[in-house]
Amino acid sequence: MLIAMREREESPSDGRAERRPGKEGIMRPVSQQTVLITGATSGLGRAVARALADEGARVILHGRDRRKLQAVRQEIHAESGNRRLEMVVADFASLAEVRRMAEEIRGAHSGLDLLITDAGVGPGRMPGTRRELSRDGYELRFAVNHLAPFLLTELLLPLLRETPPSRVVNVTSAGQEAIDFGDVMLERGYDGKRAYHQSKLAQVMFTFDLAERVRDEGITVNCVHPASLLNTKMVTESYDRVLSSIEDGVRSVMVVATSPDLDGITGRYFDQTREARAHRQAYDPAAREMLWHLSERLVGLPSEPGVKAG
Repeated sequence: MLIAMREREESPSDGRAERRPGKEGIMRPVSQQTVLITGATSGLGRAVARALADEGARVILHGRDRRKLQAVRQEIHAESGNRRLEMVVADFASLAEVRRMAEEIRGAHSGLDLLITDAGVGPGRMPGTRRELSRDGYELRFAVNHLAPFLLTELLLPLLRETPPSRVVNVTSAGQEAIDFGDVMLERGYDGKRAYHQSKLAQVMFTFDLAERVRDEGITVNCVHPASLLNTKMVTESYDRVLSSIEDGVRSVMVVATSPDLDGITGRYFDQTREARAHRQAYDPAAREMLWHLSERLVGLPSEPGVKAG
């Protein structure tokens, strides 16, 4: 169940009240936005959620552990004073839970200004990360890091269309590796780092394709590498050093998500706050088309361009 913290004196604000249309091409102030951030219970996701709460946004916090999510919501409320904090529970290793999550959000809100996808599985302890499967039988990192946000975003497009201009920001990585379409699930010679890098490139390719598909619908779609080797649990369990702080990562994500300078800018990959070049496969239209149709098939969406899911 999607839960909100609301003040008694607030108007019955389930996301349906006090929606103010943005000016042509100009995002609303953050304080007027409804934002969903996935992976909000720890690390970068939690820190970005706190930053958005500080700005007064209505923030929907996603996590897979209800008790942990409740604790984070309480902490962010205490730190920011923002009571417009909601939570939704779903394990991204299950596409059924992703669908249920989208249904809950669509049942509670008539619009969504900003979707930030940050939930993910890292490379794991190296060397020797074992190959794991999602509940749907797909390679875990590809499923959680790419298929789950792919499905969630498609299912939430109706809400994003209701509040133009709106934004989708996918938190990715500079670590990218070409997808082998003959062995996408990495059944041969599995390596956790390769699986992670492949899933992150898939995010970038999805970003570029979706940006084209919704270009005329008032939705911009970009992706960002927040910083290298942040001091998060995901990084420290995989690497023996850190190079950047969570604050560095927050700054990058907040710029791409909220900066007025990026109004109307879409289909870009940012390395921190600068536009950069992704892996060369991301610019291969044939590879992107193969990935799109494969993703539609794996998550069970109609295989047609610009699908308006729901």
